[in-house]
Amino acid sequence: MLGGNALADIIPIRKARPCVEVGEACGEWFVRVVEEDQELTRSFKLESYALAFAEGQRTRLHLNTFSRL
Repeated sequence: MLGGNALADIIPIRKARPCVEVGEACGEWFVRVVEEDQELTRSFKLESYALAFAEGQRTRLHLNTFSRL
């Protein structure tokens, strides 16, 4: 074992650029939120709920816009 803590030896492969994306597939709406070290995808039955969530995440991340796919 190298070092005392295996997790301390992990180096991130990349840092993603924060973004928020909204898309529709098979009648369901999806919002993908990307931050520097994590990614989250939430699904919604209603477009209005997806857009409201995306807008909130856009504001939280201090982004100018979100993308509609």
